[in-house]
Amino acid sequence: MDWLEDSISFLPNFLDDSYGVPEEIAQCDWWPQDQHQAHFPTHFSETIAAVAAVAAAPAATALDPLPGTPKSEFSKKRKLPANPSAGQRRRIASGSEGHGENAENRKSQLGGGKKGYGKGSGGNSGGSASKEARWAEQLLNPFAAAIDAANTSRVQHLLYVLQELASPTGDANHRLAFYGLQSLTRRLSSAGLGITAAAAATVATYATTEPRLFRSALIKFHEISPWFAFPNCLANSSILAAAASAGTDTSLRVIDAGVSHGVQWPTLLEALARRPGGTPKIVRLTVVKDEATAPFAAAPAGYDFAPHLLRYAKSIDLNFRVDQTEALPAAAAAKRTAREETVVICSQMWAGRVRTGFLRAMREMDPDLVVLSETGEGMIGSGEGDRVGLAGGFGRRAEVMWKFLESTSAAFKGRECEERRVMEGEAARILDEWDGEWAGKERWRERMEGEGFMEERIGEEAVEAGRALLRKYDGNWEMRAGGAAAGVGLWWKGQPVTFCSLWKPAKKASAAMPTAARQQKMKHSPLFLSPP
Repeated sequence: MDWLEDSISFLPNFLDDSYGVPEEIAQCDWWPQDQHQAHFPTHFSETIAAVAAVAAAPAATALDPLPGTPKSEFSKKRKLPANPSAGQRRRIASGSEGHGENAENRKSQLGGGKKGYGKGSGGNSGGSASKEARWAEQLLNPFAAAIDAANTSRVQHLLYVLQELASPTGDANHRLAFYGLQSLTRRLSSAGLGITAAAAATVATYATTEPRLFRSALIKFHEISPWFAFPNCLANSSILAAAASAGTDTSLRVIDAGVSHGVQWPTLLEALARRPGGTPKIVRLTVVKDEATAPFAAAPAGYDFAPHLLRYAKSIDLNFRVDQTEALPAAAAAKRTAREETVVICSQMWAGRVRTGFLRAMREMDPDLVVLSETGEGMIGSGEGDRVGLAGGFGRRAEVMWKFLESTSAAFKGRECEERRVMEGEAARILDEWDGEWAGKERWRERMEGEGFMEERIGEEAVEAGRALLRKYDGNWEMRAGGAAAGVGLWWKGQPVTFCSLWKPAKKASAAMPTAARQQKMKHSPLFLSPP
């Protein structure tokens, strides 16, 4: 990766094949399991032994009895004692009896591990089928409901069960139980129920990671999972199309308001430098350093990707500048002074955690294009709209976290490494987003249109680039394109993960729209419908 080779030569050269998956990614050192299990009274042993065998059970309601004890996949492969000791269970879950593939097999045998992760893997495919084996949510959701209802006996009961089963290693169920327990334990400490839980374990996040490991985790995850790479690909292709339509006599200014941390831009810079029609007069990247608390938004102290991008741009003869601003309103104040500049705002997994002023500031900048990428079910921090209680909100967050953990396990092929630990620890911050409105793609459309934007169709070249990208990843990933202007979604096992959409200020979109199309859109607009 020549844009970083002089200072961080340890990184893989992913620009040679931007969306390839090198073999060395599969080689990760094993790391020891953190022991954060709590001892519990003997009379709970039967409950825990039963829940450990859960792989399929009806979803528990808020205060219904605990789910039953259906048979798990590991019972078909290996029989365990009916009531093993806590130490034995921990050794099995952590794979302490060995290393490498044998240890991974032992962990996958406990709690309904997946049968395979390769391309086209069909294990647990489909949203409804996978829910049958998701026992962690069947414990965590009633736990959240019991905290919400101040049901101390049920809280105590589920707390002991989760403390025994939770583990930062193993399959997605054990990991979700671990991260979910950490989140709900923090909530429990402020609930005033008089229940003392074990101290929360130390979990690696972006902000607490050393910059070198942080950079390595970003690039490795970008290469083996489309979670961020897919919206990056669509965004870059759309920015290229906007720059091409403006011609080479104009400058290109990209406002980076997202969670890319610089990984997205080398591919775009290279594509601009190789464009047949020539490069823009100047390419400016403005990075918004807002104090947003969104997961994946923070960076460790001392991390700065700007010098590496500048050196790379110089090596490919691209006139490139990069600057930073504290917030988007500050960027709005620095509006373009000439019309020879194409302005594109790229907002990725971020707009939902900041106030409505963020969208308003985007509109005031009068951009030529806005690329909005968000989770399929995400937070809106404005404090308006469809709020949910603790139990309901946690259930939705746990759903997102399950998709991340399951797809990440497939991406890393079940292996443990420091990069995986960092990515999963940062993703777990999703579980702590207690306040705000949960919104999907339709709610985002309402908000953007309310601020004066009109949705644009993603070009065929961008769609084809996204489709080609997904061929590099696990076969359970798929792309779903909407109608004429409905964005493009990334789905995992039949469930929405993220979506990418394009927007323009309403006046510019109407001016660019053919006359017949404008008349057709006006005909179906609620403002022009005849009264009943």
